[in-house]
Amino acid sequence: MTAPIEVSGSDIEAQPEAVLAGMGGKVEGRSLGQIAWMRLRRDKVAMFGGVVVLLLIIMAVSAPLLVKWFGYPPSEFHQNYIDPSLQRPLHGPWHSGISSKFLLGVEPTTGRDIFSRIVTGAWISLLIAFLATLLSVVIGSTLGIIAGYFGGWVDTLIARAMDVFLAFPILLFAIALAGVVQGKVWGLSGNGLRISLLIFIIGFFNWAYIGRIIRGQTLSLREREFVDAARSMGARAPYILFRELLPNLLAPILVYSTLLIPTNILFEAALSYLGVGVNEPTPTWGGMLATAVPIYSIDPWFMIVPGLAIFVTVLAFNLFGDGLRDALDPRSR
Repeated sequence: MTAPIEVSGSDIEAQPEAVLAGMGGKVEGRSLGQIAWMRLRRDKVAMFGGVVVLLLIIMAVSAPLLVKWFGYPPSEFHQNYIDPSLQRPLHGPWHSGISSKFLLGVEPTTGRDIFSRIVTGAWISLLIAFLATLLSVVIGSTLGIIAGYFGGWVDTLIARAMDVFLAFPILLFAIALAGVVQGKVWGLSGNGLRISLLIFIIGFFNWAYIGRIIRGQTLSLREREFVDAARSMGARAPYILFRELLPNLLAPILVYSTLLIPTNILFEAALSYLGVGVNEPTPTWGGMLATAVPIYSIDPWFMIVPGLAIFVTVLAFNLFGDGLRDALDPRSR
């Protein structure tokens, strides 16, 4: 039997230093952001969604260059590629018009480049969704923090306002408002007015969703020790709200924003489909779907392309948002 190894007290005391020497004498801790990034990297599905989202954003931002390099102007007609009797593209698989000149084919009846219209429509759809989400997040987070921190009649007033906005028929209001607001308003007209109107409608009437979440989080945070410490040191309410509570609410705000963006994309597509979105000939994914419905039997490809664009975008944002939620709050799994 092997004799036990005797270790003197000096050897035991020297072990931590030896470990530190083997690690270069320096031990670094990880921040909460680094830990969250480590968890997010392990989630392959979320990373895939994040990569797709990043590629979509790059595609939308570089839309003019992509149209210039790989397509034709989105409003340019190419009637020579359309069968005059059947009103569908002459060439390409499934009569889609796909060729070396038109990467995704051409529209039936008009011959417009589908690739250029999809890329340009991505810029408009993502712009409306991002700005509307930003408006919702700013209003909802501000009112949610105020309601959760102060409580009392302030909380009651804001909570009842949330109930009203949650029960409000946004779609009907958007259709009515888009029909009433015409011409020139606040120096805006045409599609500039329509885009601003869509951002206002989608963003302003959706703030209650994130406001309710932030209010609930604030109710639990306001009883924490760091808030009591700041209050005992004489900190005023604005300081506590935006310097103590808001940094601890950034994780749920960020997560819910990534889940709110695809909802806003779908809402914009629905409004464009109903004819109260951006005016033609400016392309949007919802507007392309609305144009494709009456001629679906002639050319189903024209409906498949914008439908897939919406599906992939919404799915990518949802996958990334779910992974981000798990990374920032592992207890939510």
